[in-house]
Amino acid sequence: MQPALPQYYSSLAPFRAAFATGLPILTYHKLGPRPRRVRLKGIYLSAQLFERQLAELRAAGFISTALSSALEPTPTGATPAPRRIVITFDDGFRNVLEHGLPVLVRHGFKAIQFLVADLIGRTNEWEQREGEAPEPLMDEAQVREWLAAGMAIGSHTRTHPWLTRLSAERAREEIVASKRRLEDRFGVAVEHFCYPYGDHNQAVCDLVGAAGYRTACTVEPGVNTAQTPPHALRRFTARYPSRNLKAIWQRLRRFTP
Repeated sequence: MQPALPQYYSSLAPFRAAFATGLPILTYHKLGPRPRRVRLKGIYLSAQLFERQLAELRAAGFISTALSSALEPTPTGATPAPRRIVITFDDGFRNVLEHGLPVLVRHGFKAIQFLVADLIGRTNEWEQREGEAPEPLMDEAQVREWLAAGMAIGSHTRTHPWLTRLSAERAREEIVASKRRLEDRFGVAVEHFCYPYGDHNQAVCDLVGAAGYRTACTVEPGVNTAQTPPHALRRFTARYPSRNLKAIWQRLRRFTP
């Protein structure tokens, strides 16, 4: 029996065998120095750690790929296929542009940033309501800089709510309107979605599919295979090693509306 994988990603070694079984997706949130009064310290990664992670993946032969590749069959044949990985960022934090984009470009990786459509150019208001330190989000010019560098964007709803706690009508508006607003504003197709807090059920998944998104990401750990539903893709959260990860996710999930 193989040992269980860690729930978070810090280095490749514990995941090397598992990553060979399908399509791994990594998710990041914030990069760079932590401001004062931060509650969830572990999801801030330094640019140095982020660079070390990408360098390790590149040295192991991984190439970054788009989320749409999750819909493709796993390559087979006599010639070994390139090792594929998807790099995602949730929320659209400005520090990702400042500390992450140069690292991505330097190592030849692409990434997708899931944006909160109504909060572009503002701050992490949904986190501040729970006592988190303020953190700026990318403004329109910065999102365009991200796109010009060959990166992608997806939707993280309009306002970052718990979707399963909304009426079907309000959830549909968060899902549908965010796609439309991002496409109208930036002139690119928005085909991928990310559930805020990872909060979803079958009804929410159905709304996402009906809105025209090709994929949707959860925060459930695991490697994606041909059997993984495209609107319930699994991801490993990249963060600093911590013995308190379980407690952190419990704090995230006990927020009340």
